Amino acid sequence: MTTQPGAALPGAADPTQAAVLPPAERGATVIPEKVVARIAARAAKEALAAHTGTSAAHAKLAAPHASATIGGGSARLRLTVDLPYPTDLATASRQVQHYISERVAHLTGMRVTEVTLAIEHLVSADGQERRRVQ
Repeated sequence: MTTQPGAALPGAADPTQAAVLPPAERGATVIPEKVVARIAARAAKEALAAHTGTSAAHAKLAAPHASATIGGGSARLRLTVDLPYPTDLATASRQVQHYISERVAHLTGMRVTEVTLAIEHLVSADGQERRRVQ
């Protein structure tokens, strides 16, 4: 037996109510931690591009790396980033954390409870690498 689209299911009194399940019975969307981490890394890259502009330091910044821990509809993020030097590290970190938090929450629908940044390197903005003389 096949039914036509919009046709009532057998035993259903109202055809419009038969095809729609209550939200609790429809299932859930599950986003793996790896996907949330990739979204966070991409958001960090966007935030750093906005913060550094198109300076020479931006080209030398390594791509951000991220990991995510998910539980109960919320996410905790940990990222490693490079920042340009000189810069106000506290302000730059807060701006990047805020952007990542907002972007991940918007794209995944999860509540972001924590964004931890680890600054791997400070990259000189003038493009000159300074080394100690041996």
